[in-house]
Amino acid sequence: MESLIRSFILVAVLLRPVYANITVYGITGQQVLDGQTATNTAAAANYTGSAAYNPTVLNAPQIPTGDQAPATQFTIQLQNGGTSGLSITQQGSFLGFSIEMSVANQVLGKNSTFIQVPFLNLMANLAQRGGAVNIRVGGNTQDFAVLVDSLPDGKILQKDINGASNPTNTPPLQFTEDLLVMMRKISEFVNVRWYLGIPFNDTNWRLGIVERGEAILGDYLLGMQAANEPDLYADHLHRNKTYGPNDYLGEVQSLVSAMKSDSNIQNPNCLIAPNLATGDWTPEMVWDTGFVDALDSSLAYLSVEHYPTDNCAAQFGSGTLRDPQTEFPNYLNHTSGQSIVQPYLNSTAFAQSKGKKFLMMETNTASCGGFAGLSDSFGAALWALDYSMQMAYGNFSGALLHVGGQNVFYNPFTPPPTNQSTFHQWTIGPVYYSTLIVAEALGTSNQSQILDLSANNNNIYTPAYAVYEKGNPVRVALFNYITDPSGASDYTASIAIGGGQTGTSNATPGQVKVKYLLAPSVSEKSNITWAGQTFGDHFASDGRPTGTESIQTITCDTSANTCSIKVPAPGFALVFLTDDALSESGDGDQTTMTFPTTAYTKLQNTATVDPQVLATSNGDRGGQLGSTSKGSANGGMRVTMRLAGTLPWMILMTVLGWCFW
Repeated sequence: MESLIRSFILVAVLLRPVYANITVYGITGQQVLDGQTATNTAAAANYTGSAAYNPTVLNAPQIPTGDQAPATQFTIQLQNGGTSGLSITQQGSFLGFSIEMSVANQVLGKNSTFIQVPFLNLMANLAQRGGAVNIRVGGNTQDFAVLVDSLPDGKILQKDINGASNPTNTPPLQFTEDLLVMMRKISEFVNVRWYLGIPFNDTNWRLGIVERGEAILGDYLLGMQAANEPDLYADHLHRNKTYGPNDYLGEVQSLVSAMKSDSNIQNPNCLIAPNLATGDWTPEMVWDTGFVDALDSSLAYLSVEHYPTDNCAAQFGSGTLRDPQTEFPNYLNHTSGQSIVQPYLNSTAFAQSKGKKFLMMETNTASCGGFAGLSDSFGAALWALDYSMQMAYGNFSGALLHVGGQNVFYNPFTPPPTNQSTFHQWTIGPVYYSTLIVAEALGTSNQSQILDLSANNNNIYTPAYAVYEKGNPVRVALFNYITDPSGASDYTASIAIGGGQTGTSNATPGQVKVKYLLAPSVSEKSNITWAGQTFGDHFASDGRPTGTESIQTITCDTSANTCSIKVPAPGFALVFLTDDALSESGDGDQTTMTFPTTAYTKLQNTATVDPQVLATSNGDRGGQLGSTSKGSANGGMRVTMRLAGTLPWMILMTVLGWCFW
C-alpha cells in the first residue's frame, strides 16, 4: 500500500499545473535573435531573425506642400435619400483572412482538441462588430494538398519536402480531415465561415477535400476555389508554356463533370473562379472564353487575387529589387487603393450582370511576404482600410488579407514562433486594426452601401467615405495620411446632413460619436490604438484589446447645422451619425465573448536544444512551423529535438468559461 501511495504522489507531482511564464528561448527571456528585441530599431540593419518581428522602422514621407497640401478646413455635405453612386449592399464580414494552408496548424490550432485561443478571441472581436468572419484556408499549398487517413504523431498537416518541384519550393502538403473538424469547432465557438480550395496541380481530380469539407463544415462552407492563380501556372512550371484561358476553362469543365459524378458530393455548384493573379491574363481574357455562361450553375462566386507589387527579388533573387523606403510613400495616399481597384471595375459590373458576387480572395501589401517596416506599419493599417473601403465602393463583395508564417512582414496576426506554455504571446499586426474598423464601418445590418466622397477637393491625403443604410448616411470615415507632429496638418471636417443647397430638410444630428485610430507616425509599428485600446507590441497579445475604450462625443453646431470632426496627422476617424449606427457596429448592450484558457504543452522539461538554433528554426523547406507559399517564403532549417523522458509531448486544453471585456 505504501508503494502505491508513493506512486500516486509521484504522478500528482508530474501532472500538477505550472503557472509561471515559461519561454523557449533560454533563461534570459524571449528573444528574437542574438539578444535583440523586436523594438530595438538600432539593431534593424543587422537583424536576421523572423520577418514577423523585424525591428525596421522607415521614415515617414515629407509633409506635402504647395498644390499637394490639403486644406485643413472643409465641409462634407450629405443628405437623406436620393444619393446616387452608392455601392451594392455590403456585409460587415467584408474584410476577412486568407490563411496559407501550410500554416493552418499554427494559426488555427494544433488539431481539433487544441484550438488556438488567441485566434478565437481575434475572430470574436470581428464577429461582434460585423456579424461573421470569412476565412479562406488555401494558397499555393492548396494546389498540392493530399487528404490522407492519418499522419505520424497525431499531426493534421505535414509537408513533403522531397516533393517540391516548382520555382517557389512549395512542397506538397498532406493533411487529415481533423483539420476540417478543427475548423468546424472554431465555427461553433465563433461565427466563422470558410473557403477551401480543390487541388489543381494536375487534372487527376482529388475530391476528398470537397467530400469531407462539405460533410464536416456544412453551412459554414462558403465555396471551393477551382485553382489558385492559374495565370501563373505556366511561369511556375505547373503547366506547359502554351497554357491559356481556354485550357483553364476546359479543366474546370472536367472538374465539374467529376464533381457531378461523385455521389459523395451533395453540392457541386460551389466553385469560386478564376482566382487570377492578373499576371499574364486579365479577367476579361477569361470572360471572353464564355467561361461564366459555360459554367454558370456551378459558379458560386467570381474572383481574383492581387497584390499591388512584390518583394520577390529579396526572397527569391529574381525580378525587380524594391526598396521599402522608396515604396512607402506609394501606399500613403488615396490613389493607391483606387489604382488597384480600377482594373477590376469592369469585372465587378460583369459579375453583377451575371448575378454573381465578385471577391478578392487574396491580397496584402506586397506578394512574397511584404516589406520590412512598411507592411507592419501604421501606414499599412491606413492603406488596408482605405483599399478595403475602395473595394467595397467598387462593388467587390468581399476581400481577404493573406496570412503567412513567421517569415512574412504583413501578417494581421502571428502566433509565437515555437510551442510555448502560455497563450498570451501573439503578435498583432497593424492591418488587423483595419479589419476591426471595416467591420464597424459596415456594421451588422448587411444593408450598408459605400460612397467615396472625393473629399477636400479630392485631395489624395485626406480621403473620406460615407456609409449609407436604406438611403440615409449612418457613418463617415475620415483619413489623414500625413505625419506632422506639429499639429499643423491636422484637419477639421464639418459634416452636414441636408439643408443648404441640397433641396432636402436639415437632418444634422445634435451630436455624433467618434472613434479614432491613432499612432504617432505612419511608420509606427506597435504604439497604435483604436478607440483607446491596443493589442500591444510583439509577443504581447492574447487576442483581446487592452485598455479602456474611448468614444468621443462631439456636440454639433445647431445654428450652422454642422458637426466638426478633427482628424490628427496621421489618423483616422469613424463618425457614427446615430446611436443605432454605433450599436450596429458592436457597441450596443452586447459584450464580446472571449475565451480564456489554461494550456500546457509540456508537463516537465523534456527537450534540450540550443536557444540560438531554436530561434531560427521556423522557416519553410520542410520545417514544421514554416510557410511554403511564394508569398511566405524564407529559408529555415528543420530541427529535430531529442526528447528525454516518457512523456515527450502532451497537450491539455481546458476552456474555463466565458469572460467579458
